[in-house]
Amino acid sequence: MDRQKQRELLRLLEQDSRLNPEQIASLLAEPVDSVKETIARLEAEKVIVKYPALINWELVEDHPYVTAMIDVKVTPKREVGFDEVAERICRFPEVKAVYLMSGASYDLSVVLEGKTMREVASFVSQKLATLDSVVSTATHFILKRYKHDGIQFEDRDEDHRMVVTP
Repeated sequence: MDRQKQRELLRLLEQDSRLNPEQIASLLAEPVDSVKETIARLEAEKVIVKYPALINWELVEDHPYVTAMIDVKVTPKREVGFDEVAERICRFPEVKAVYLMSGASYDLSVVLEGKTMREVASFVSQKLATLDSVVSTATHFILKRYKHDGIQFEDRDEDHRMVVTP
């Protein structure tokens, strides 16, 4: 399968990971065996890492977690830069994502989940801030999600504005 078709395949899976190889083959006008082989190869190469579902946890009763985004200022180490401390942060099970940032007043952005704000604060003060190379942190709690991974959580199709006519 050529690169253009492969990119289209990846976009289709990114939009809906429930598509089966037969559906993808039909959409791409490619043989089913070619689609299956390409998907298997992309999984083996770790291009396709996982097939996640996007859940709106605000609609689930008793969802026991809060999500925080933490800005982390780091002193990079010679020979390893930011990688060593980022890898250490990634090992914590509470941590959901770690990003190296540019153009910001901090170096790493860490997303984590905890049962309470107190639990997140404890993680930051006892585990994150005590790591070598961590200079400072700033914690931001997510209060509400409007859009994530290109998906808007609340459908606001209705226009509730009052019609004004002369």
